[in-house]
Amino acid sequence: MKCPAREPMSIADFSSAPRITLCSTVPWGTHAQDHRDNDSRMAVDPRNQGAMSQSDRSRRLVAAARLIRARARLISALVLLSFVLCHLASHITLIVSVPIAQQALDSLMWFWRTETGTYVLATAVVVHVLNALWSIYIRRTLRLPAWELTQLSLGLSIPPLLMLHVVSTKISDRFLGTASGYFSVLTSQWVVTPWLVYLQVAAVLTVWLHACIGLHFWLRTKRWYPAWFPILGTLGVLIPSLALAGYISGGNQILREAQNPGVIASIRDTAHQTPETIAQVWHMAFVGLTIYAGLVLLPFTGRGVRGFVHRMRRPPQLTHSNGRTVAMLPGATVLETLRTNGIAHASVCGGRARCTTCRVRVISGQAQLPPPAGLEAAALARIGAMPGVRLACQIRPSTDISVTPLLAADSSAADGLVRGGMEGSERQVTVVFVDLRGSTTLGEMRMPYDVLFILNQFFSEMTKALVATGGHYSNFTGDGLMALYGLDTPDPAIGAGQALRGARDMLTRLDQLNAQLRGDLKEPLRIGISVHFGEAIVGAMGPPGSQIVTAIGDTVNTTARLESLTKDYDCPLIVSRRAAQAAGLNVAGHSLHEALVKGRAESVEFYALKAVPDAAM
Repeated sequence: MKCPAREPMSIADFSSAPRITLCSTVPWGTHAQDHRDNDSRMAVDPRNQGAMSQSDRSRRLVAAARLIRARARLISALVLLSFVLCHLASHITLIVSVPIAQQALDSLMWFWRTETGTYVLATAVVVHVLNALWSIYIRRTLRLPAWELTQLSLGLSIPPLLMLHVVSTKISDRFLGTASGYFSVLTSQWVVTPWLVYLQVAAVLTVWLHACIGLHFWLRTKRWYPAWFPILGTLGVLIPSLALAGYISGGNQILREAQNPGVIASIRDTAHQTPETIAQVWHMAFVGLTIYAGLVLLPFTGRGVRGFVHRMRRPPQLTHSNGRTVAMLPGATVLETLRTNGIAHASVCGGRARCTTCRVRVISGQAQLPPPAGLEAAALARIGAMPGVRLACQIRPSTDISVTPLLAADSSAADGLVRGGMEGSERQVTVVFVDLRGSTTLGEMRMPYDVLFILNQFFSEMTKALVATGGHYSNFTGDGLMALYGLDTPDPAIGAGQALRGARDMLTRLDQLNAQLRGDLKEPLRIGISVHFGEAIVGAMGPPGSQIVTAIGDTVNTTARLESLTKDYDCPLIVSRRAAQAAGLNVAGHSLHEALVKGRAESVEFYALKAVPDAAM
């Protein structure tokens, strides 16, 4: 439900505004109901309808602007990276010779020297630089993780490092009539002004490190990236290394050529370089550096003015689940406010709404937040976030708010891919236990390696059955495993049917495995499988860095007890009555049994089956 806009508050209103704190004894549902009631009362108020409509339009425009800015930042970065790759590739050919490198440069840089290429490159530079300066201004804190601070610092250093080189080549050729190439550039840098060599090397390393950091933290949220990281990492080292090797080789070639009389003068004549044009280049570079320095100072000046205004009034308060209450910076995201106050919080992508590791549950203040839109809405949809879950890097509260982080502060990109609700929630789920019968006898008269080989084959086949039928491997239990079904299905009951299909696949695969290992086994492998459907607490549990998505509760304990009963009933499969009903299993002709479960006052009803009935498929 959309929240209507509130009337502007005066300074006195801010000083008397209520502070909402976290109360761990109040259930989430109570807060949610209060918000729904408040929303209902506000929604029917005619005085709020016009303001609400205008507020909604403003929010949509802001969300669209943020989305456009994010896309422009990414596209401009990729355009600039393409230009850099073409340039560095031509540098590599300097290892062979300068003339060949010049031919490679003319071929690789052909597009960038056209009118279209020039405008595309210039636009990408302007968009990327202005975006960086704007990101500095809109940040409410510069207390950033090391990688973000490094990338930002390197990015701001690139224009000063490249200013003279760009002016003496691209700009000079276009406006001063020069014709720069490898011969003229290397002569200027290695013979006439040798200290420019160090500036050029620093520029190459700075540009490349800035690009690599950006690529890494963009791609690390992709599922395929870990498999490709070794290849991309190798290229990330080889490309600049070979480019710098070519640059040094080309410089040494020019140094040798420069020993011949008249070579330097001939190169400058060919490049149309005169003392006047050289002086103009230096002047233009100085003017460019001055303008850039002024642009860089603008966002910092703006931040200072904004901070002064902020200190003149009482800001809304942010209450964290650790008990701390801190002042919200004006217009800041929750993530920025937490960082400013030294409260550790996960954010793998650096606050760009890509990784979802900064997700929080809003305990109070949800009604005053605009609904998710743009990048945040897309990110939350990817993980199937529950109501009340928001991204700390995207919400900018204007009133008091209380939040609880849903992931650990040291969470990785892989943790951000975990679907919503896996942080811990009570839900209906189908639990499956699989146990290998007689596993203790496998070690008799066998080497440990042989036992491990058989067990690994067994677990491999069982896991394949799980994956093929939509199951989630949860726990390893020595000679068995625990699995969950229905985590990602729209109806939890669908998981019961998937679990029964999984049980059939397991039994089929076990028969095939026994056939393969017939010569290595005294008797065939046998398993016991139990399937139960019910409520359990599902979420990522375990020590930090080694958490797994699993379940705890009465349903899990009951399933484990049912699995042990497969021995007593001499059957490979036991299905609880609840699981059979949820799956629509046709159990005609099968007896319904009852058994007491330790820790339960009531008995559990189940079916002992020799095979999965076809009707369940």
